[in-house]
Formats: sequence, C-alpha cells, structure tokens
Amino acid sequence: MKSKSVCFTGHRNLEPELIPSIREDLREAIEIQIERGFTDFYNGGARGFDLLSAEEVLRLRAIYPHIRLHIIVPCEGQTRGWREEDKDLYASVVTSADEVKVLSPFYFNGCMQIRNRYMADNSSVCIAYVRDSRGGSADTVKYAVKQGLRVIYL
Repeated sequence: MKSKSVCFTGHRNLEPELIPSIREDLREAIEIQIERGFTDFYNGGARGFDLLSAEEVLRLRAIYPHIRLHIIVPCEGQTRGWREEDKDLYASVVTSADEVKVLSPFYFNGCMQIRNRYMADNSSVCIAYVRDSRGGSADTVKYAVKQGLRVIYL
C-alpha cells in the first residue's frame, strides 16, 4: 500500500488571502496523484493545511470513490484549545474519513513528530506546503526526503 500512498504536511496558520490558490494547487496535485494510481491519502488532521488537504481529498472522493482518506491522530484531545470552527471542521473530516487511527491516548512531547513519521513511513509521496525551513512541517519534509519519498512542493 505504501507505493500507492500520499501524505501531507504543511503549516497550521495559513494566510487567508492565500487559501484559494493553495486549495487550487492542492486539488491539482492530489488529482495528478490519483491519475497516477495513488489511492490512499494520509493526513494528520491538524488545523490549517492538514484540514484543507483532507477537505480536498474528500471532495475528490466524490469523483474518484476508490480513494481513501486516513486521518492519523497523534493523541486523544488533539483539538483541545482550538477555535470552535476548527473543531467543527475537524469533526466533519474525521466523520467522513475512511480510517481514523489514534497513536496515543494522551499528549506527550514528541507525539506530533511520531505522527508525522508514521505518515511518511506509510507513503511514497509527500505533498507539502512549507514556507519556512524550521518547524514541524519542515522537519517532516526533511524526514520524507531522507526516507526516499518524492516531495511535491506547493
């Protein structure tokens, strides 16, 4: 399955004026992967780019019903401290996903990195929206490259 799987990584805070173009580029990148035979999409379910990419996979699943969305949750209570609108979107995505896997029953330092590595370890392509060379998304891209994944930068 790894050879037909894609993971996502990107920033939690997206500039509102950039979201329409990010969404368009994201949809195109996902659709190209579907046309290349990719069927499984791994997503961390975090605010920002993760939820945006999950929404696009779900929209495309209406056209390509054979694709699957896997939400990989780092820990129970991931949405603690989120705004209500983000919690609502998360709940909608989780309810519509084909699989939801929770990696830990509680938060601990490093659980987000374990989630990111899990997704990369189960994929052969990573679609990334990274505008900074530091932080969790940048570290995930570095790990993906080290593991031999093809990285598609938006």
